[in-house]
Order: sequence, then structure tokens, then C-alpha cells
Amino acid sequence: MFSGTPIHSEKTMDKRVSAIIPITATALIWLLPVPDGLTVNAMRYLGIFLGVILALILEPLPNSAVGLIGVTLAGSLRLVPMPDGKAATLGGSLNWALSGFVDSTVWLIFVAYMFAMGYEKTGLGKRIALLLMKKLGSKALGLGFATALSDLALAPFIPSNTARSAGSVYPVVKNIPPMYGSLPNSEPRKIGAYLMWICIATTSVTSSMFFTGLAPNLLAISLIGKAPGVTDPAAVTMSWMQWFWCMLPTGVILFILVPLITYAIYPPTQKAFPETPKWATSELEKLGTATRKEWLMAIMALLALLLWIFGSKVMNATMVAIFVLCLMVILDIINWDDVVSNKSAWNTLTWFATLVAMASGLARVGFLKWLGVIFASHLAGSSTAIVLFGLLAFFYFSHYFFASLTAHTTAIMPVLLATGAAVPGIDMKLLGMMLAGSLGIMGILTPYGTGPSPVYYNTGYIEKKTFWAFGAIYGFIFFAVYVVFAMYWFPTALSF
Repeated sequence: MFSGTPIHSEKTMDKRVSAIIPITATALIWLLPVPDGLTVNAMRYLGIFLGVILALILEPLPNSAVGLIGVTLAGSLRLVPMPDGKAATLGGSLNWALSGFVDSTVWLIFVAYMFAMGYEKTGLGKRIALLLMKKLGSKALGLGFATALSDLALAPFIPSNTARSAGSVYPVVKNIPPMYGSLPNSEPRKIGAYLMWICIATTSVTSSMFFTGLAPNLLAISLIGKAPGVTDPAAVTMSWMQWFWCMLPTGVILFILVPLITYAIYPPTQKAFPETPKWATSELEKLGTATRKEWLMAIMALLALLLWIFGSKVMNATMVAIFVLCLMVILDIINWDDVVSNKSAWNTLTWFATLVAMASGLARVGFLKWLGVIFASHLAGSSTAIVLFGLLAFFYFSHYFFASLTAHTTAIMPVLLATGAAVPGIDMKLLGMMLAGSLGIMGILTPYGTGPSPVYYNTGYIEKKTFWAFGAIYGFIFFAVYVVFAMYWFPTALSF
């Protein structure tokens, strides 16, 4: 009975290995000869940055702790020079380490988590999903579109697709297959597999459709203004509406295609579901009539959306979000204890704030400019269209090597922006939007590609080999549609 390794010992060993690998990688970078064009401090900073990225992937500690350790170590060693290039001072290192906490994008992400809490606490998110099931759920294809629309309705206001899809949509949808005897180990293809795939494919699309549909979207936008060669960050900053216009054609096409293609190549064996509207009706009856707080939450969501679209000259997106958050607290949609106790929101704020600082440090130490010049030399003579396509394709398909969209954004996007900045004639705002807009849809590639993926992968409704195969098929379809509009529509949309 005492044979074998205890489970907790295995977990401890895994944690140790996960910690040793980033530390070892950092030490190896520090021991390498410093290449021409880089300083010793730049090489040491690169080592810390690589260690942070590996730790984000392997997770020996929570991501927010990893980021905080990274900026603290780099700041304590004064590796990041002042903005004017002079050696770092005590105060300057501290200012750099904390710079991410004054980034407006980081606070927009934080407040969006409060919007998600409002949807959950008031029950509005569940009500929206049930109403769609009631109206569209009698047929398999209609049920697929109802599932997709449930995610779409929440996407502009919930930047965590894990909270949106796995936390709000999945708890409703998972009740439907068992009503018809569709279980992971018994007739999964009857309806369960179809719905589960639509859930993950749709949330990948909606994550790209909206500026506020995915937290790394906002991180990516903040990185564009920090790219080498960008002298005016405001000139390359995307508004909520510019993002929306850029992504609208791609988003609409892919959103419609997901249920249709899935119905064609992975159809449910049962086509009619008369019990679903009845079940949704009974669940709505349990909820009762819409409460005052649900109505208030709906008004707050609409107010935020209208201000993001039409009020950009009066308030920027972050100020709109904070303004609406204050109204939510005043109106008791959520209370201050809810805000203070939302660990996910505060963890995310710390995580993204430290990553913003770490990414900016790569530019400050001169690494990105140095690497960009090297890459750009290999692209010399290529047309701007070829360069843009190549950088986008590399960014998109390299996601096979990442289990986190945030880690992918932080590790790869600054390098590609630096490369683009070193190529004459490249429009940095266009390049930035092309890279950032692809973040959501690339999550479909693998079972670990985005937060909700493991939830649907582990339900057992979809065979593992099928999940991988569909990831490749839909990933290619998503990329093919996206790249056409990114190359030929984005330049027009960004001028709106």
C-alpha cells in the first residue's frame, strides 16, 4: 500500500522542474558571449525576460507572481536604462518597474472583469443564453447559432474568454446533450460533440471581433506604441471603433461559417430537439422576471458600448470603463467588496502590468532594435505586402508552441514589431493591428491554445484526434479569411 510515488510528491517534483528550467535558461543566457551591438545589461535583461516567458508557460508559480519577480529582479539590478539612454538610477528603475501599473490598457482589462462579474452576479448572462436557447433551440442548426449568439452577446464586455465561454456559456449548454441521451461515452455525436465544438470555435472568433473581447488584445495594442521607431504612440493607438471596423467583415463571415461548416462536416445525428425550448422556458421561469439589477446591468453595458463607439473624443476607452464601473457601484449592481475580493481581476492587473513593463524593457535595453535590424536585413528587397504576410503568418502559426495567448503576445509580438519597424515603408499601425487582430482566432489551433480550450477538450464529447484535426482545419480557414481582409480591408478601416 506504500509502493509508488505519492501524488503530492509528483506535483512537487513537477513544480521544481518547472522552476529549474526558467532559472537555467536565464543563467545560460547570462553566460553566453555578448553579441556585437548589444550591451551586457541587454544580455542579462534578455535572460530574465526569457526566464519569465518560460515560467509563464510552465507555471511553477502563478503568472502574476512570475511577472512581479521578473520586473523586481531587472529593476533591482538596474538593467533598464532611462528613456534618454542614460544609466538607470534608483528612482528610474523603480519608475520603470511600476510603469505598467499606470498603463491605461491594463486598467481597462481590470474593469472589464468587473463587467463580467456584473453579468454573473445579476444573472443577466445566463438569462441571455436561455432566451436564445428558447427561441432557436428546437433544431440542431438553430441550437448551434443560439450557442454562438450567447457568446457574441457577452464578448464586447467580457475580456476573458475563459470567463465568458467556460464560465457563462458552457454551464448552460452542458445541460442540453444529456436531455437527449448524448453523453461523452454514449452517443456523443447525437448533439454534444457538435455543440462543444461550436462553443470553442465561436469564442475564438468573438475574441478577435472586439477590442474588449480578449485581454491580450489590449496588451497587444499597448505594445505597438512601445515598438522601436514609434515616436508618437498616439498615432498608432487603436480606438475601440477602429478595431471593430477592421474586424467586422472577418468576424461576421467566420461567425456565420462556424455553425454551418460544423453542421456540414461534423453534423449531429439528431436534427430536431423539441425539449430544448421547453427546458429553457422552465429555467427562465425559475429565474422569474428580469430584476432591477439585470435591467441596470443591461443599461450599463449599453452605455459603455455607446461611449466606446461615439464618445472617443470625450473619453478614452479606459475612462469610459472606469466611469461605468463607478455607476455600477453607486447603483449597487456590484458592491465595493465585490471589487476588492475579485482575485482574478487583481491577479490579471498585476500580471499584465508587469508584462507591459517587461515588454517595454526589451526596447529600452536596445534588444528589439538590434534583432529587428537583423531580421529586416533578410527581408531586404521584399515588397511590403510580402513582409506583412510573412510576419502575420509566423505570428499566427507559432502559436502551436504556446499554451498562453498572453505569453505568445509578450514573447513574439515585440520582436515582429521591431522587425517591421526596421523595414522601410511598413505602416506600423497596420502591422500592429494585423498581429493583434489574429490573437483570438489563433486560439483554435490546439487544445491548449486559449483558456476555454481545455474545458471543451476534456468534456470527452470530441475525440482527441478529432479536436486536433479540427484545430488545424478551422485554424487554416480562419487564417485564410482573416489574411485577405487584413491585407486589403484594414488599411481602409484604419482611416475611419
